[in-house]
Amino acid sequence: MAGGYSTCLTAEFAVLRKIKMNRRKAIFSLGTLAASWVAVPGLLAKELHKVPSETRMNEDHLPKPAGRQGYRVLTDEIARKNLAAVFDRLIPADEWGPSASEAGCIEFIDNELAGDYGSGAALYLSGPFDPDNEKKMMGGPQFISSPRERYLTGLKALETWARNTWNSSFHTLSDSRIDEFLTNMEAGKIDLGKEIDSRALFELMLQNAREGYLADPIHGGNKNMAGWKMIGFPGARYDYRLYIERRNENLNLVPVSLIPGD
Repeated sequence: MAGGYSTCLTAEFAVLRKIKMNRRKAIFSLGTLAASWVAVPGLLAKELHKVPSETRMNEDHLPKPAGRQGYRVLTDEIARKNLAAVFDRLIPADEWGPSASEAGCIEFIDNELAGDYGSGAALYLSGPFDPDNEKKMMGGPQFISSPRERYLTGLKALETWARNTWNSSFHTLSDSRIDEFLTNMEAGKIDLGKEIDSRALFELMLQNAREGYLADPIHGGNKNMAGWKMIGFPGARYDYRLYIERRNENLNLVPVSLIPGD
């Protein structure tokens, strides 16, 4: 892709300037670099967007936005509504922007839970497991259940708690009751069953709500780049060198997503 070659050249010249290579070494180094592009004769830096023509983007190479194929993990409507109720109290709608669910955070976490993050592909989830010993060694609670399992089990326990406490589904509770619940949950004062660390579950949901609100829209959340617009982040632009010295200045840059055409 064009960006890769341009970045490569920029890095190469930066190295040459930094270590002050002599002309002979510089010519040898650049000659080696150019040798890898012999298939495109007469290559100039300003022409890098054409290199190499056979690797230009095809439709099957374009990134695929998440959240457009329906829910894959959060298939239960009550569970989704309950999670939305939690997320929307963590990030409520106001004059600055939409709520977490309005910004697509439910679609975001469903997509994440359906993939490697949800399966815990990067985590060690094998036994033996002693919760007290693991917590002492690692400085916090550890789990052998995957994030996907923790969400599904936690949302089920959330509904059970609300039914037992208020004889009502969790998402139907008032904002004040949900706020009280989340405050106690953050403090570890909510009992959702012996298999669930309520404080750790709260921290997991808070982390994912933030990620969904501020991640690139290609991952399913941050719809219309609402999170980026709220904080003034210009998005996934290729190059910021034109603006790097313009500090403490509102550049009025429209956010750009990784989604083609957005």
